[in-house]
Order: sequence, then structure tokens, then C-alpha cells
Amino acid sequence: MDFCSSWGSCCQSLVYYKTQKFVIAKNKNVGILYRVGQLAILGYLLGWVFLAKKGYQETDISMESSVITKLKGVVQTNTSDIGPRLWDVVDYVIPPQGDNVFFVMTNMLMTPDQTEGVCAEDSSILDARCRNNSDCQPGEAVIAGNGVKTGRCLSNGTCEVYAWCPVESSKLPSKPILGKAANFTVFIKNTIRFPKFNFAKKNILETSDYSYLKNCQYDKTKNPYCPIFRLGEIVSWAGSNFQEMAVKGGVIGIMIEWNCDLDKSPSKCNPMYSYTRLDNNSADRSITSGYNFRFAKYYKNGMGAEFRTLFKAYGIRFDIMVNGKAGRFSIIPTVINIGSGLALMGVGAFICDIILLYFIKKSTFYRGKKYEEVSYDHSSAEDEKLEAERIDVKVMSEGKVTEEITRNEN
Repeated sequence: MDFCSSWGSCCQSLVYYKTQKFVIAKNKNVGILYRVGQLAILGYLLGWVFLAKKGYQETDISMESSVITKLKGVVQTNTSDIGPRLWDVVDYVIPPQGDNVFFVMTNMLMTPDQTEGVCAEDSSILDARCRNNSDCQPGEAVIAGNGVKTGRCLSNGTCEVYAWCPVESSKLPSKPILGKAANFTVFIKNTIRFPKFNFAKKNILETSDYSYLKNCQYDKTKNPYCPIFRLGEIVSWAGSNFQEMAVKGGVIGIMIEWNCDLDKSPSKCNPMYSYTRLDNNSADRSITSGYNFRFAKYYKNGMGAEFRTLFKAYGIRFDIMVNGKAGRFSIIPTVINIGSGLALMGVGAFICDIILLYFIKKSTFYRGKKYEEVSYDHSSAEDEKLEAERIDVKVMSEGKVTEEITRNEN
């Protein structure tokens, strides 16, 4: 029976309507908390959402970008291994046509006049060491080596291999052969486009002066639209020393950031450059630091026999990374963010209500004032109506009696 009555009460409460009742609570602590919360939410909405994050703008982060690089610089060297030689971009830039990644050779191991044949493997390779012929299984490739074992163990304690002979030397010059590459320059042409707003721009000054790019050099304050950089400065901006890095090579990241406020003039949309070293900085303590690879140049002599010059190139690889976003005023994000701010205002009022009704000493008193049940009973309403009619009749009767007395006195 109790269950049925409680179930009926629950069902009946579903059709009740709750309306707001405003109660002015003269509690200074809660009032101050409420106003501070409102000011904090208003400051967040205006300061962070609209001013810092530009919440009134529609943004486009799907930026399209194109990068073209071109290097310039000539240096002459004279070493005991190579002799006098002139180096230009064809020799030290690999590949010669750069895009968003280019490599500049600064040091190398060169093994000239290699021909296919048999010779001793490099003694620094563990798999090539032997004591007798049984340690050199014929046809077995030397792990991390230069050729295939022939089955003979030579007097120097290494296996004989069929390879390009003589095999590569492992003695790296302690000073970079192309240390003067720090003075080489690179031209970085970057074109970007934001498809949503159909906005495009380049990192080059729009000018009809053809001599501008021949005479200028990048300066953050004086020439921000001259994208010609010295390699030594790029490495120093990344926090490294060019001469030290040039011995074993490394990887430098060049970041180009485009943050464009299209509500302003297009001239205010400028590229921001930053630089960082991407490989291991501890070049002397890590065997994995630096950057190198091998390539060869092939020739034929007068007899038609093929030979080659092997290069193990050490140098600096530059990775160019472009990203950014553009924004323009739109009514939709503006309305959404304003609505979110108003909703946060409501959250502040809800928190103050919870504190007022449950966490202070007079919470019971405030609950009694805030919540009030009102029911409408038809029978009591009829009684009130009849009582009102009787009062009206009584008033009317008293009025008539007063009138009769007045007439008699006259």
C-alpha cells in the first residue's frame, strides 16, 4: 500500500511545473563570491577567448605551401688526400635541386679509383677478422662490410673479399674539409595559400627591382622579406657551432610560421622563422649523432674498364617545416562563444545557490524561503467566492440602512 502511494506521488510529481522564485539573500560572503565569479568569467571571455584566442573569428588551418631552395657559394680546398680542388653548388649540394629538405656536404671520406676485384676487408669490422680460412666462409657477405668473403684469411688477420677495391677508409678528418661553407647562402622561397579565404602570400618582398635579391640578406627587423640566409647564422640561431657540427654533420630544422589575422591589412601577415637542432646535440658522446651517407661517381678508362670514386659525405641537412593558420571575423563563432560565456554565468549562480542552501549555518532558513509549494483547491476557492459575495451583500445592506437613517433625520 505504501509502495502504491509513493509510486502515485512520483507519477503525480511528473506533471508539476517548477517556476523560478527570486530571493534576495543578504549574505555578504556569498554575494562577494558571486560577483568575483562573474568578473572572472567576464575576464576569461573578453581577455582569453576574444582577445588572446580571437574567438570571434573563423579559422583555416588547412594551409597549402610550396618551398623552393637555392644555394650559392664557392670554396677552394687543398688537402693531402684530394689535392687542390674548387667546390661549387654542384659538388656540395645534394640533391642539386632543393625543396623543403636540402643537404650541404661539409666533410667527407673519399676513396678514388675503385675497381671490382679481391682485396682485404677493413680490419675495424669485427665480422671480417679471422684466424684461418674456416673463419671466412666463401660467398658469405661481411656484416656491415664492403664485400663478399672469398674463403681466404689473409696475413693481416682479415678475410679477403670480392668488392670495390680498395675498400673505404674509416679515417675521418678531424677538421671539416668545407668549413668555409658557413659563409654559403641559401635562398628559401615559400608560397602559402589559405583556401577557405582564398588568400595567398609569399615570403619575398613584392618589388620590381631585380637587384633586390642579389644584394639583400635576411634581417629580422631590417629585411624580414629577404629570405636569403647564411648557413653559419642558421646553425648559430639553432644553438650550435657550425665548425663543430660540420665534422660529423647534423640536422637543423627551419620552421616558418604564418599566423594571419585577415581582419587586418595583408601586409600584417608576416612569416616568423625559428630554428632548432633535430639530431643529438651530444656529438662527442653519442655514436648515433651526426648525419652522413655514401654516393659514387662512375667512370670508364680508355680500355673500357669501369672504375669509380666513392664518397662518404658528412654534412648538415636542413629540414624546412611550414605551418600556420588564418582567421577572419564570423558571426557564428562569435555567437557561440558569447552563449558559452552566458552559460558559465549560470554555473556561477548555481554554485552560489548550492553554498547558500547547503553549506552555511542558516541553510534551512534559506531553503524555506527559496522553495514554496503552491496548490489550487477548487472547494476552498468556491468557499472564498461565497464568503466574498456575503461580504458584498453585507456592505450593500449596511449602505441601505445608512441611507434610510439619513432620510429620516432630514
